[in-house]
Amino acid sequence: QVQLVESGGGLVQAGGSLSVSCAASGRTSSIYRVGWFRQAPGKGREFVAGINWSGDSIGYLNSVKGRFTISSDNAKNTVYLQMNSLKPEDTAVYYCAARAESPNEYRYWGQGTQVTVSA
Repeated sequence: QVQLVESGGGLVQAGGSLSVSCAASGRTSSIYRVGWFRQAPGKGREFVAGINWSGDSIGYLNSVKGRFTISSDNAKNTVYLQMNSLKPEDTAVYYCAARAESPNEYRYWGQGTQVTVSA
């Protein structure tokens, strides 16, 4: 089993920055890839960014490219999402999730952290 705990959310004005973290524990040797997802009120959950546990193969949602940066620190079993130039439409609960190499589905999820961007 893998446990994921997010931290670092909060309230920020438009144009500001926030960094959220995802700390993994348990059977971290089974983690192949970690993703950040978000869910805004009344909307479905969407993929935001992903990174292999090795630190490569990074991908982003088009609307956050150039503003968000995902990174990993294996020594700390932590994945970070640095969010710059935040917009009100980035307001959501942000979740991190982890998966093994196979099957290709995110099996482990954190509890989420709220990010609110005021206009």
